[in-house]
Amino acid sequence: MQRAGALLLGALMLGAPLPYSGAAHAQGWPTPADRSAFVPFATSPFPYAGEIPEQDKPFLDVTGRGGRGHTSPRGGVYFEDRTYADRRSLLFIPKGFDPRRPFAIVLFLHGNEARLERDVVARQRVPQQLARSGLNAVLLAPQFAVDALDSSAGHFWEAGHLSRYLAEAAPRLAALAGDGGLREAFAAAPVILVAYSGGYLPAAFALERGRAEGRICGVILLDGLYAEAPRMADFVAAHPDAFFFSAYSASTRAENTALQKLLAAKGVRLSTGLPGELKPGVVSFLPVPGDVTHNDFVTRAWTSDPLQAVLSRVGAFAKGTKPAR
Repeated sequence: MQRAGALLLGALMLGAPLPYSGAAHAQGWPTPADRSAFVPFATSPFPYAGEIPEQDKPFLDVTGRGGRGHTSPRGGVYFEDRTYADRRSLLFIPKGFDPRRPFAIVLFLHGNEARLERDVVARQRVPQQLARSGLNAVLLAPQFAVDALDSSAGHFWEAGHLSRYLAEAAPRLAALAGDGGLREAFAAAPVILVAYSGGYLPAAFALERGRAEGRICGVILLDGLYAEAPRMADFVAAHPDAFFFSAYSASTRAENTALQKLLAAKGVRLSTGLPGELKPGVVSFLPVPGDVTHNDFVTRAWTSDPLQAVLSRVGAFAKGTKPAR
């Protein structure tokens, strides 16, 4: 078993095709320790050489000595080879994960000026917050623009791309788990989409056109709505079987207020505050006092480790939940 697991993980780290057997390996569950890897994906958000939706212009609009580049409204020109070439995603399976019980995939979409290792892992402690939440779930976090003032969605702008990304993630998560037989379980697992800050843009388009809406069981925004309130409202109104929670500071108050008005007009019942349980049909907004710093919102907002606090309220996937019959 150890040799098979090593072969699987080696293939995963190299981005090679994964060996797969329809029969599950003999694996001890729950997992005895955290498992993580940075894995190159063929379906990564970048590199991207397509159009910017609704702007009728190419994403790569600059060509010069520095190569091909993109003009970001806030950051100026960023070049493809330095900013839009990282194909990796962070995969994380926490200690105690048990695929025999109901479980979910947490898809984390990071904000601007971020690197997976430095920010998502070390600074924001996203894997740690998931591990401590008590949620029976695994983590997926794709790299978008590297360390840039840019919220561009890349391939997540495209129809069906979220579905393709999740399909590629399934065998890679199974490899990290050391059990190729889990491929189908990961391919069907419900998804909780979490977007922080600039992650709002890929989130909005992924929800609208990613063709994975049947798998989205919840959306969590952490100071993560600077625009696209109509797209978000359409998704929430059309999916009463999913939960929606948005915590926000003064930085995103205007767009969150706009979203609440749109949802009310669509007849969606809203609440204010952090619900005791995030379950199908719950739609809630939590305004956070103005002394909160946007850049620290994932680790310090209305409480320390707010992502952990929110995930701990997703009762359907709490560790210890009985296996489905």
